[in-house]
Amino acid sequence: MAPESAARFEALEDQAERMMRVFASGGYEHVAPSIIQPAEIFLDRVGESIRSRTYIFTDPDGQELCLRPDLTIPACRIYLERNPKGNRVARYAYNGPAFRYQQGKQSPLRPREFRQAGIECFGVADREQAESEVLGLVVEALREAGLRGFVLRLGDLGLFRALLEALPIPVRWRERLRNSFWRPESFHATLHRLAQPARPLADPNVVALARELDPDNVDEAEQRVSTFLEASSLTFIGARSLAEITGRLLAAAADMREQPLSSDVIRTLEAYLALAGSPETVARDIARLAADAAIDLGEALDRYARRLQFFREAGIGLNHAQFAADFGLKLEYYSGFVFQLELPGQGIAGQIAGGGRYDGLLPSIGGPVDTPAMGSAIHTERLLAARGGAA
Repeated sequence: MAPESAARFEALEDQAERMMRVFASGGYEHVAPSIIQPAEIFLDRVGESIRSRTYIFTDPDGQELCLRPDLTIPACRIYLERNPKGNRVARYAYNGPAFRYQQGKQSPLRPREFRQAGIECFGVADREQAESEVLGLVVEALREAGLRGFVLRLGDLGLFRALLEALPIPVRWRERLRNSFWRPESFHATLHRLAQPARPLADPNVVALARELDPDNVDEAEQRVSTFLEASSLTFIGARSLAEITGRLLAAAADMREQPLSSDVIRTLEAYLALAGSPETVARDIARLAADAAIDLGEALDRYARRLQFFREAGIGLNHAQFAADFGLKLEYYSGFVFQLELPGQGIAGQIAGGGRYDGLLPSIGGPVDTPAMGSAIHTERLLAARGGAA
């Protein structure tokens, strides 16, 4: 190993050791998740941004595997192996490599192999307390490592989902809007498309078929679609299965029966997503927006206020914190509070740590119950660079 590489490796190890001591003092057990993971678990849950950059391969037995693109899901698998009922409190810390494809020439800011240190907190029923605990430990770990001048960026997918639930939006359309939240251009395109009458299907025969399908009897609907395709001498399009084609026709028929979203709903959603500022100011803005729209966000706003109170009591300074309603990180398994610790004006290089709540993730990878979960990962190489490479 070259002297420069050796010195950098030692600096990373020293930095990680300092942070792991902080995590251990908070009751977090050091675990080492496997680098090679089942690909299906990641591809279905991390979201489009990460899915397209995951290294996937097939072993000689035909099993599709991947190099872990992050360490949260591997830590979740350890939790379920040790706690198959998903009903116990557990706290894990880790430090190790992750892998993501980066298009074009490799950059020190976005390497294909990078290191993460982090913590995951499972099973704590008091969600706001757990969020304060995790964020407080990450802030302490960064300070222990020698980082100064970072700011806190906050978001809350729970508030966004509560807003969707409170507004008069069909259930299917709520799901579409939730799923496109992480892609702003797609979200706004979807929102404005739902404000228009449903686009008619090109073939009147297909329109007639779609209107005849019973959404409460999927087996019969699939049989009708299969019969239609055979009678029309049509084959399945590309890789789409009979179930997928039927699902699309059922959705199209349902859309044709719905009235477009009202201009009031559109304005409320766009006004909410434009909110940004200090956490306290935004809380008042959201309450005012809810009152103007005559909707109840009481529970979600109470959780928001309680979380901020926990932060203050834990000594997490909010003077340099900013809340943005459209902030959600890139990993689509997040379901509630999210945060990022960053150095202002430094772009990707300044995005040092991030994390959030992901209560729905464990059941989606085999857990029997909806276990509360909260975690955070630190980009240790960015952290080292931000500190000037000092040990």
